[in-house]
Order: sequence, then structure tokens, then C-alpha cells
Amino acid sequence: MISILKKLFGRIQTHPKEKHIDMKYLIVGLGNIGAEYANTRHNIGFRILDALAEKENLEFKEARYGAVTEYKFKGRSFVLVKPNTYMNLSGKSVNYWLQKEKIPVENMMVLVDDLALPFGTLRLRPKGSDAGHNGLKHINQTLGHQNYNRLRFGIGANFGRGQQIDYVLGEWSSEELDQLPELFKICINMIKGMSTIGVQRTMTAYNTKKSEK
Repeated sequence: MISILKKLFGRIQTHPKEKHIDMKYLIVGLGNIGAEYANTRHNIGFRILDALAEKENLEFKEARYGAVTEYKFKGRSFVLVKPNTYMNLSGKSVNYWLQKEKIPVENMMVLVDDLALPFGTLRLRPKGSDAGHNGLKHINQTLGHQNYNRLRFGIGANFGRGQQIDYVLGEWSSEELDQLPELFKICINMIKGMSTIGVQRTMTAYNTKKSEK
């Protein structure tokens, strides 16, 4: 009887820890591959993941449908993916890695640029339309829904009529470049926050905050 109680007690003590360790998340930074796109506004998703990788000494390796690395934080496991499908086919990479890693869609976050938000504005949302963004549009079409977390990074809309594509695929101004490192830190905190305090509390803590706060 004592041995049975010990086994039962052991299970009660270890089960939550085991479940905690198994928590997995998929973080997908949208962008286009190629040196000509590396420093463009449209590649902000890549840049955020690169900042996290640099901070934590992670190395991306080429895999199917993207460059991939894994990040561990407080018992959580994050699969970081930079799709190599080009922006318009981002859904192929998202769907593949969700299935391969057996990650529930509610544990995914997509990092994306947003023209509708002023530069430096960060908005985490648990769902939403593609708002004209081709990467999100393909993800929505591939998954068949739009119920997944997305961190929208405001790039502003400082362009004239008919210049939207040039602006989005253009490089950051010197003033913007100066602010990016601090903004990246906030984005990284938001990625961590999704897994620790939850999406709603992360939104409350960080949404709309700028680098100087």
C-alpha cells in the first residue's frame, strides 16, 4: 500500500512539471529571402527573430520551407521559423511547421509589418483579417481561418500616391534604424509573454508602447 501511495504521489508531483516542459510554441517571422530584401521594412519579421537569435546565441539552419532554430525559455520550447517561400506563399511554411512540430495553432505567433500603424507601434492580436498583407492572406487561405496570434509591427505610411510597394520594400531611415534595437527588445518580451502570462496580459502590458517607454 505504501509503495502504491508513493507511486501515486510521485505521479501527482511530476505530471504538471512534465506537461510544463512539453509546452511548445511556433514563432514565424515573415519576410523575403535574399540579400536585396534583408534590410527592408517588409522583412521586419525576419529582423525580430534575428535579434532574438543574436541575444540568445542561436543559429538558424536551413530546413524545409524555412530557416529554423529552437529557443528554450522557462521550460517552454519555441520553434523559430523564417520562411523561405517568399512572402506570398508564407502559409506553406506555417502549415508545415505547425504539423511537423504538432503545435496547436493557439501557440503560434506571426510577426508581420503593418502599414496602418505608425512606426514603432506594436500590436499583438489573437486574430484578425489580413488587412491587405499578402503574407497573412496566404496564411489565412492555407489554414482556412484567421484565428492565430499576430504581432503587428508598425512601419508607418510615409509615402506618396502609388509608392506603397517602393516604401514597403525600401530600407529603413537612419532615424528608424536608431530605434529598432529597443523595439526588438519589446517584441522579444512579447514573444516570451505569450507563453508565460498569456496573450491578453501581454497585450495589456505592451500594445502601443514605444521604444522610449
